Amino acid sequence: MTNVEAHITGTVWKIECAVGDAIEEGDTVAILESMKMEMPVEAEDAGTVVEIRCEEGQAVSEGDTLVVLG
Repeated sequence: MTNVEAHITGTVWKIECAVGDAIEEGDTVAILESMKMEMPVEAEDAGTVVEIRCEEGQAVSEGDTLVVLG
């Protein structure tokens, strides 16, 4: 299992994947909003989305797991 984590503290603006999606290394899985800027969160490894641990509009901290890849 691979965790895709938030690299900044902010709000989940948009989730770009769904459970079961095949993700390649570098694919955007979510977009965070912080200080009026949109920042993509990219997968560091390829895999299949097993779990999404956030919701759009949710506040997250740096290091929080957003998506789990299997």
